[in-house]
Amino acid sequence: MAEATADVSPLPNTVSESKPTAEPQQEPAPQPQVLEPSLSEPAINGDIQHVNVAESDEGQSVSKPDVEQALKSEPDPQEVERTKKRQSILTRTLWTFIMIGGFVALLLMGHVYMIMLAMLCQTIVYREVTALFSLKSHAPESGEVENKGKKDPWSKTLNWYFFAVTNYFLYGESIIYYFKHVIFSDGQLLPFATNHRIISFTLYTIGFVGFVMSLRRGFLKQQFGLFCWVHMSLLLIVVSGHFIVNNILEGMIWFWVPASLVICNDIFAYVWGMSVGRTPLIKLSPKKTVEGFVGAFWSTLLFSVFWGSYFMRFNYMICPVHDLGVSAWSNVQCTPNPVFVWKVWQIWSPLAAFLSRLLGKSVTVIPYAPYQLHLLVFAVFASLVAPFGGFFASGFKRAFNIKDFGHSIPGHGGMTDRMDCQFLMGVFTYVYYSSLIREHHVSVGSILQMIVSGLTVNEQLELMKDLRKYMQGQGITIV
Repeated sequence: MAEATADVSPLPNTVSESKPTAEPQQEPAPQPQVLEPSLSEPAINGDIQHVNVAESDEGQSVSKPDVEQALKSEPDPQEVERTKKRQSILTRTLWTFIMIGGFVALLLMGHVYMIMLAMLCQTIVYREVTALFSLKSHAPESGEVENKGKKDPWSKTLNWYFFAVTNYFLYGESIIYYFKHVIFSDGQLLPFATNHRIISFTLYTIGFVGFVMSLRRGFLKQQFGLFCWVHMSLLLIVVSGHFIVNNILEGMIWFWVPASLVICNDIFAYVWGMSVGRTPLIKLSPKKTVEGFVGAFWSTLLFSVFWGSYFMRFNYMICPVHDLGVSAWSNVQCTPNPVFVWKVWQIWSPLAAFLSRLLGKSVTVIPYAPYQLHLLVFAVFASLVAPFGGFFASGFKRAFNIKDFGHSIPGHGGMTDRMDCQFLMGVFTYVYYSSLIREHHVSVGSILQMIVSGLTVNEQLELMKDLRKYMQGQGITIV
C-alpha cells in the first residue's frame, strides 16, 4: 500500500515540470479518487445478511432488500389498468341510469319536454360533428404570411346561422301541419303561416350571400369544404331530428317504442357477444360479433311484441298531439288508429283441433292487434339496419383517428356516440308510419286552412252565414 502511494504522489510535480511556461500557472485541482465498492462476503447463518452494494455521499448504505422493497412499492401497470376499467364501468353504469331516469321523467311530463330533448340532442350532435372540420388545422393554399395558421372568423357564425335557419323552416312546417286549428284561427299567427316558406328561403339566401362575402384568398378550398360539411350535417342530423319530432307529435308511442328497440338490440348484442361471441362481424367495429348480432335479432323480436303491446293500452301514448300542455296524468281522449284495435284471427281447423287437445281447452281464435305486426317490422329494422348507423359512426371516427365524438356524457363519450343508430331508426319510423299507417282524412285544421287561404273575406262571410243557417236547421242554437 505504501508503494502505491509513493508511485502516485510525485505525479503532479512531474506534470508541472514537463511543461514550463513564462507565466506562473495555477496548479490543477486534485482529481477525486473513485473508490471501488468493497463487497464483503455475507455470513450465511441460515438468514440473508445485510449486504452493502453502494455508498452515498452521506455514507448511508443501500441494501438489496431496500431496492426490492422500493420496486415492489411501484404500482403494477396491470393493476392500474384494471382500476381504470372498473372506474370507467362504474361511471358508465351510473350515467346510464341517470339518462334512463331523466328520459322517463321527461316522457311522463309531456310532449313538449320530449321535443325539447330531441332538439337539445340534435344541437349537441351538430356541434360535435361540425367541430371535426377546423380550418386552423389546414395550411393555407397560398404562401401569404398573414393568413397562415389563422381561421376564418365567420366560419362558426355561419355554421350556426344555417343551423338556426334550417330548424326554423322544418319546425315551422311541423307547427303549421299539426296545429292548423290554432294557427289559422289566430289572426296574429296568420302572416307566419302564409309566408313561412318565403321567409325561410330569404333567410337562407342571406346566409348564402354572407358565406360568399366571407371567402378569403388562401382558404378557399377549406371554406368550400366546410360549406359542404355543414350542409351534409344538416341533412343527416337536423332533418333526421325533425322526423323524430314528427314521430312524437303523431303519438308518443311512435317515438318511445322504436327508440327502445334500438337500445334493447344494443344491450342484447353486448350480452350475446360477451357470452358466446367468437366470430368478428365487421372490421370497422372489432368488438361486434356474428353471434351477438344474431342473438340480438331474435331477442329484439320477442321483446318488441311484449313491449309495444303494453304501451298501446294507454291513450297518452297512442293519441296524436292536439295540446302541448298534456302529460301522462292528463285525461287524453281520441279515436285510436285502427292498428291499435284488437282483432281475432280464425285458426285453421286442424291446427285449432291440435291446440285444443294440447292445451285441454277449446282454442279456435287468436286475438291480435295489427300494431303487433308492425312491431315485428320495426324490430327487424332495429336489428338488421339500424346497427349500420353505428358502423357508419365507427368508420367516421376511424377516418379522424378519434375514440369518441366528444365528452358530453361521462363514460359514454359524445352525444353522437349514443344517437348514431337513433337517427336512422327515427327516419324509418316516420317514413313507414306516414306511408302505411297514418290515416289521411279531413280535419278541422285542414278545412280551416282551405278557408283562410283560398277564400276571400266576402266568401268567408258567406260561408259563415250558410253554416249558421245549416246549424239552426239541425236544431242547434248558435249564440
